[in-house]
Amino acid sequence: MPLFDSVARLPLVVERYDLEPLSPAGSRFDRSLVRLHGGGETGLGEDVTYDTQTTDDRYELEHEGTFGSFSERLPELPGYRSWGFEAAALDLTLRQNGVSLAAAVGREPRPVRFVVSQSAAEEWLAVAPDLRFKLDASDEWTDERVAALAATGAVDVVDLKGLYEGDWVDASPTAELYGRVARAFPDAWLEDPRLNDETGPVLEPDHDRLTWDLPIHSVADVESLAFPPRCLNSKPSRFGTVRRLFDFYDYCEAQGIAIYGGGQFELGPGRGQIQHLASLFHPDAPNDVAPGEYNQGEPRAGLPQSPLPAASSEPGFR
Repeated sequence: MPLFDSVARLPLVVERYDLEPLSPAGSRFDRSLVRLHGGGETGLGEDVTYDTQTTDDRYELEHEGTFGSFSERLPELPGYRSWGFEAAALDLTLRQNGVSLAAAVGREPRPVRFVVSQSAAEEWLAVAPDLRFKLDASDEWTDERVAALAATGAVDVVDLKGLYEGDWVDASPTAELYGRVARAFPDAWLEDPRLNDETGPVLEPDHDRLTWDLPIHSVADVESLAFPPRCLNSKPSRFGTVRRLFDFYDYCEAQGIAIYGGGQFELGPGRGQIQHLASLFHPDAPNDVAPGEYNQGEPRAGLPQSPLPAASSEPGFR
C-alpha cells in the first residue's frame, strides 16, 4: 500500500484555523504558527517562508471528510505555507483518530542521529567532542582551513551551495574549491554541486557521493537528475504536501536511495516535526535537524546530544 494511503483515509474535521506570528528572541527569521481546530482537538504546523510573513490571509478551510480529501482541496498557498497547513492537518487528523504517526505508517520510532550546521566546528568540539557536522563550503576555505576541518574527523556532509544564487552565497562553483573539498573529505556526502564543464570532470570520480537538496520537491525531480543518486536530502517543507513527501519516501525505498533529513531554521513545532519524520524514516543518517539551541549563542556545553530520543508514540504529529 502506498505510504500516503495509510493517513489519507483517516477521517478529519476542520472547523476553523488561526495563524500566529512566531518570532522568538534572537531569531534571524519570522515564522507563522498554524493552528487547525476541530472535534475538540488542535493540530499544529509551521510556515517557514523566508519572506515577510503575514497572518492576515483568509482561506476557506472548513472540512468534514478525510485527510486526503482535505489535502486535495487545500488551495495553492504562497511559499512554504502549504506545508504548514498540511503538517497541522496531519497532526489534527491523528489526534482526532487517537493514533500516532508511527502506528499509522507502520514504523518503529528510533533515536535520531543529528549533525550540527555550524562553521565553528573546532570550538563546538572543544565543548562537545562527540558532535558531527554538516558544513557549508566557502571561498575562504584555504588548503590549511580545509585540512584543519578534515583533521577533526567529524564532517559527514559538505554543502557546496552550488545551486543557490545571491550575495549571501559564499561558495563559488569552481573546480579548485570542489577538488579541494573532495580530496579533503573522502567519506563525506557532497551536496548541491553546480556541475558544468569546469566542475563536472573534477567530481566525476565522486558521483556516488553527490547528493541533492535544493532541486528536490517531488519524485519527478529525482527522476530528472542527470544520474541516479545514492542519497538525497529531504526537507519536508520543500515538498509542500504530505502526499509528495510520502511518495518520495516510497520511491527512495524502492530505488535503494538513502535519505537524510534537513530543515529550514524551524522555530516552533516544525522542528519537532522534522525530527519526528527522521525518527521514523531515516534515524541513522546525518540528519540536519539539531535542536534549535545550536542556532542560538556561542559554542557551549550542556546542549542535547545526538542521538535525540525516538519520536513520541502518543497520538499526533509533534
